[in-house]
Amino acid sequence: MKLPAPVSIKWIASLINAELLGNENAEATGINEIHSVEKGDIVFVDHPKYYSKCLNSAASFIIINKKTDVPAGKTLLVVEEPFEAYSKIVKHFNPFVPAEKLISDTAVVGKDTILMPNVFIGNNVKIGDNCLIHPGVCIYENCIVGNNVVIHSGTVIGSDAFYFNTKKSRNVWYKKMQSCGRVVIDDDVEIGANCTIDRGVSADTKIGQGTKLDNLVHLGHEVVIGKNCLLAAQVAIAGAVKVGNGVTIWGQVGISKTLSIGDNAVIMAQSGVPGDLEGNKSYWGSPTQEALTKRRELVWIRRIPEIWEKLKKLSEEKEK
Repeated sequence: MKLPAPVSIKWIASLINAELLGNENAEATGINEIHSVEKGDIVFVDHPKYYSKCLNSAASFIIINKKTDVPAGKTLLVVEEPFEAYSKIVKHFNPFVPAEKLISDTAVVGKDTILMPNVFIGNNVKIGDNCLIHPGVCIYENCIVGNNVVIHSGTVIGSDAFYFNTKKSRNVWYKKMQSCGRVVIDDDVEIGANCTIDRGVSADTKIGQGTKLDNLVHLGHEVVIGKNCLLAAQVAIAGAVKVGNGVTIWGQVGISKTLSIGDNAVIMAQSGVPGDLEGNKSYWGSPTQEALTKRRELVWIRRIPEIWEKLKKLSEEKEK
């Protein structure tokens, strides 16, 4: 999330009651989680396992629960509970404002766009020209929809990320991270019925131009779908996955978090994707393999009983 204007890190430190180490005169321009950080961003870390990753990331400001050497050009904000401090900053700059009507007065709807009955459009939503939004669609605050987009009934755009800070040392193990990202839908996209598209925790979930989603598709926080992709029914993609251009994903495919799928890849139905996939290849199975390799494997598996019987006969003949 970008801040509305650069903010003095001294002011941020006073907001969260932090001790400053390093460059005290810098200004923060955003706040992000670790896999999305850029120069000028604030990030938090509260576990030794991730100290090095955060300290050596692109982030300029690190909220941390331990005094340590300060990398050149960076600033540490030392607090007892980094997650609570991070949440306080997010809530200050991105407070929840309840909607007061089905179509917010702050929403911008383009020329010739049709909103069917019982559509909900939240605060600061922008919808382009010539769109068709079917009954019962919910588009949460701050989301952006391009031109010539069709969204079918029951779909929810911009629901909160399924993203929790975990500590088993406290009574409430799972504390929700406040979602301050958006969903950004490009031109010429069609989204089927009863799809759920989560907003980013701190960055954006994006759907590229010309991509088509079938019914009952779920996209997790900060998923980026490229241009001209096809996603069939019941595809579920976990957070921070990057899908290239021209990718086809058939029904009931499950894709694990923070991985990449190359351009023009094809993933066949009911596959489970645990890691990165190269482009311009077809995949099948759980875990996924190249489709031709998987088919050959299944042929050999089917032949196991036949081979076993042959081995038994050979063994019996030797014994004679």
